[in-house]
Amino acid sequence: MANLAIIPARGGSKRIPRKNIKNFLGKPIIAYSIEAALKSDLFEEVMVSTDDKEIAKVAIKYGAKVPFFRSNKNADDHAVLADVVNEVITNYKAQKNNFLNVCCILPTAPFINAEKINKAYTKLVDGNFNSVFPVLEFSFPIQRSLKIKEDKVSMVWSENLNTRSQDLEARYHDSGQLYWLKTDSFSKDKRLFTENSGALIISELEAQDIDTETDWRLAEIKFKLMQNDQKNNL
Repeated sequence: MANLAIIPARGGSKRIPRKNIKNFLGKPIIAYSIEAALKSDLFEEVMVSTDDKEIAKVAIKYGAKVPFFRSNKNADDHAVLADVVNEVITNYKAQKNNFLNVCCILPTAPFINAEKINKAYTKLVDGNFNSVFPVLEFSFPIQRSLKIKEDKVSMVWSENLNTRSQDLEARYHDSGQLYWLKTDSFSKDKRLFTENSGALIISELEAQDIDTETDWRLAEIKFKLMQNDQKNNL
């Protein structure tokens, strides 16, 4: 089994300073991603891609490896995730280390657990997909979304004005948590999402974008609710 877990965690977060190692209910938020990857027993190596020595120290403390530091090019505000993943794969190949699959796990996704990683991996293999990632349904139908122009409100798709919400097809968005990728396919296209991508559908309680301090507090509330649900189901 030749799988690699890549956890990208640069040091230059702006809106939430030091976000990737900020304390989240008792430990650095990146620790949740590292521990979930290790617990899944799917990876030959769990590594953190970072440009930051403090983040590297925290990552190693929780069991990840930092075999090399991220380049300056892929550590600025304009770097995209696919470029970071490709850099890691390329560096490993230079060391004669090749992996059949890689799983890019975001460092600020405490809702990730070993079970979710395994379910997505099974879907990747059994479905013969190039990539698989968790998605969740929009809480309100996007077909009834509104726009505001010159202070006037109107529908984006006016043909849905009188359509009942329950009659509209469900739409989903990326949870921003993890991406399983077949290495060969990714190396050709350099894309996380292709025409042959599969989805693992999760609930709204299992995900939260964390870009602001308000997002952070909401994530902590959701995490506590999720833990309480798990305890009640034991």
